[in-house]
Amino acid sequence: MKLPDKTVPMAEAVARVQDGATVMLGGFGVPGTPFLLIQELLRQGARDLTIVKNDANETGMGVDHLLAEGRVAKLITTHIGLNARAIEMMNDGRIEVEFCAQGILAERIRAGGAGLQAIVTDIGLDTELANGKAKVEVDGKPAMIETALRADAAFIHAAKADPFGNLGYAATARNFNPLMAMAADLVIAEAETVLPLGGLTPDEVHTPGPFVDHVVELAELSEEYDIVRR
Repeated sequence: MKLPDKTVPMAEAVARVQDGATVMLGGFGVPGTPFLLIQELLRQGARDLTIVKNDANETGMGVDHLLAEGRVAKLITTHIGLNARAIEMMNDGRIEVEFCAQGILAERIRAGGAGLQAIVTDIGLDTELANGKAKVEVDGKPAMIETALRADAAFIHAAKADPFGNLGYAATARNFNPLMAMAADLVIAEAETVLPLGGLTPDEVHTPGPFVDHVVELAELSEEYDIVRR
């Protein structure tokens, strides 16, 4: 059986994301963030987006471009403290922000990829993070329900890929990317290098190709990637 070639132009891949979509964006600060896919999403004009990302990046990069153009309706994240615009927009009511403990965000995404509806935890139980969430008892101890997260699309950044979509990440750039690749209906991976089939050894494959719909090879990295240039 011949494996399909999933490499496509960036514009063609991103065009599948519609207004009102929920989009997961990999990355922890700069490492692993798909900056060029975000720029293409901005260029194509999708609006009223729900963005799921560990952070809101810094002012002038990544998610901030979407915020500045009013494209984001809701942000599901762990913190926005490095982005003054995101803080201002939240305080002014121009975007909705749902905060999660970092490990809980990762686990909610993992649960979505595993086909679970929710997880049960006591993390954040006595904080504002518990507001509006269902409470339960497990073995006589209080806990709350955190719903699983899935998305219409996930944008992820890989160091290496092959045409079938097998992906390898560099060091800490792995972060949320493998989880998000399992938790979205459409997965678009931008890759610094696309190797022929067989170019990645089994140990180098961190996300298997069946989870990936499109692979976009990056001709060059923009200035936003400077911190991770190797």
